[in-house]
Amino acid sequence: MKNTLSALWIFVMFNYLYCDLFDLMDPAQTNPFEVTPGFLLAAAALMEIPITATLVSFLAPYRPNRWTNIGAGSVMTLVQIWSLTVAPPTGYYLAYSVVEASATALIAVLAWRWAAPAAAPAEAPANPRRARPPGRPSS
Repeated sequence: MKNTLSALWIFVMFNYLYCDLFDLMDPAQTNPFEVTPGFLLAAAALMEIPITATLVSFLAPYRPNRWTNIGAGSVMTLVQIWSLTVAPPTGYYLAYSVVEASATALIAVLAWRWAAPAAAPAEAPANPRRARPPGRPSS
C-alpha cells in the first residue's frame, strides 16, 4: 500500500505541475488573486501537503501513514474542488481538476480502507525442550 499511495501522490504532483504550466502558457488566463509574498507563502504551504505526503507514504509506519493520507487526500480534494469556484475554469483546468480531485479522493479512500498489518507471530524458543510453562520451577 505504501508504494501505491506514494505513486499516486507523485501522479497528482505531475498533474499539478502541468496544469500550472498550461496556465502560464495561456495568454487568456488571468489571476483572480493579488500575488503578494503572503499569497506565495500560503501557496507554498499548500503545496507542501502533497510533497510531504509523498515522502510520508513511502517511509512512515502504518498508523501515521494512514492518517496522513486520509487527511492530506481529503484536504487536497476539497481545495481542488474549491478552486473551480474561484473563476470560470478553462477546459484544460477543468480536465486536470477532475483528474487531480479523483486521484486525491482515491488516496483518501485507499488509506481509509487500509487494514492494519497482521501482528508478527511470537518467536519460538531456540530449544523447545528447555521451554517451561510459567510458574514451573526448573529441575
